[in-house]
Order: sequence, then C-alpha cells, then structure tokens
Amino acid sequence: QVQLVESGGGWVQAGGSLRRSCAASGRTCSSNPMGWLRQAPGKERVVGAASTGSGRSTRYTDSVKGRFSISRNNAEDTVYLQMNSLKPEDTAVYYCAASLADRWLLRVGRDEYDYWGQGTQVTVSS
Repeated sequence: QVQLVESGGGWVQAGGSLRRSCAASGRTCSSNPMGWLRQAPGKERVVGAASTGSGRSTRYTDSVKGRFSISRNNAEDTVYLQMNSLKPEDTAVYYCAASLADRWLLRVGRDEYDYWGQGTQVTVSS
C-alpha cells in the first residue's frame, strides 16, 4: 500500500508562485509514473501535470504549460509541483497521484492513477 502525503499550497495573489510537495511512504514510488491533478469547483478532476518514473518525460495540460513544472527526487521518493504566474482560474483542490503502470509511461487520464494524496486547496485571488 502507498501513502502519499502532500504539503505546500494555500493562498496566493495572482501572479505569485507556490510549490507543492508529495512524499510517498509504505511502498516506494520512485519508479512509478506520477502526476498532479486538480479539481476546480463544479468541474471534473483533470491531470495538470504528469511525469514518467524517471522524470525525464513530462506532460502538461495546455492551461498550465509554461507556468507549472513537475519534478521528482526519486532518492527521497518525493514529487514536486512548482506553480508560477498563478491565475485565479488555477484555484482548485490539487492532488498528487501515483500509477502502478510501467515506469516509462505518462498517465494523462484521471482514471489511470491508483493512489492519491489527500488533496489541498490552492486559492489564487485576483
């Protein structure tokens, strides 16, 4: 079993930055595809950023490209989400997630993940 514990996030003004962390425990995720998903009020949960097990390949949804960056420290079993130039429309609950798929895959669908963090509200004020 995997436990994903998230930290970071909170409130920020538009144009600001936040960094989220997600640490895995119980079972290593250092070779698993991982991602950050978000769910805005009244909307479906979507994958914002995804990483292969090595972190060499990443993918972003169009709305965050050039502003968000997913990275990972596999030695510490931790994945990060750096969010820059935040906009009010980035306001959502953010979740980190891990997949049991092969390590070279990118998981871009919300149903492709097997383990989830607790989720944390990120609010961007205008």
